[in-house]
Amino acid sequence: MTQVPAEYYQLMEQLQAVDFVLVELTLYLDTHPGDQQSIQQFNQFAKERKRLKKLFESQFGPLLQYGNSYSAYPWNWSESPWPWEV
Repeated sequence: MTQVPAEYYQLMEQLQAVDFVLVELTLYLDTHPGDQQSIQQFNQFAKERKRLKKLFESQFGPLLQYGNSYSAYPWNWSESPWPWEV
């Protein structure tokens, strides 16, 4: 397995934290659809998630397959480590 820099793990942890918040806000908003403050919070975290994903992928390659992430040239999906391997 390829050695990865500490920043890989830092960005991955930030992504996981934001994903956790988004899941929790989604569950909350399923039962409180009129909570405008929570919707704003959800949208802020969704924007942050997009930013972190772009930053991560620009440095370390795609996070998701099947059209959810772009590939560099040459095709770099086969390069490890994959996100679920760390």
